[in-house]
Amino acid sequence: MQRTAKLFSASVIRVQIMKYVAIGENHLYAKAYAKGKKHIGRLAAVYVLPDYAAKRLQKAHPQKQKMNRIGLTVSKKLGGAVVRNRVKRIIRHAYREIDTERGVKCGFLIVIVARSAAVGAKTYHIKKDLEKALNRLDMLI
Repeated sequence: MQRTAKLFSASVIRVQIMKYVAIGENHLYAKAYAKGKKHIGRLAAVYVLPDYAAKRLQKAHPQKQKMNRIGLTVSKKLGGAVVRNRVKRIIRHAYREIDTERGVKCGFLIVIVARSAAVGAKTYHIKKDLEKALNRLDMLI
């Protein structure tokens, strides 16, 4: 039995959707808290600061686009690991929906801090709260 390799035509263009880049360094969180613009909502507090490394990251990006670095903070006061991960997952999903539907300006550090009311909240409510915060911070396109 002979195996044949499937060949794709040249007309097929494969677009890879990149994951959002996370903020990894603690000093960037501290800068966003101290110097960034903020909006504190009922379910989340959002801090926004221009990213000074945006040009460097743009060169490394496959499509050469600017992008935001996102940081999520969920305190241990809100619950155990399962609860905290659920809240982070919902916030990540809400941000992704806002970014695809309305669009978010690029080249910023965005830190989202979950508040205690976010534990029992539905995805729809968290999305509305984040959308309101990003709109007030003039981040929506």
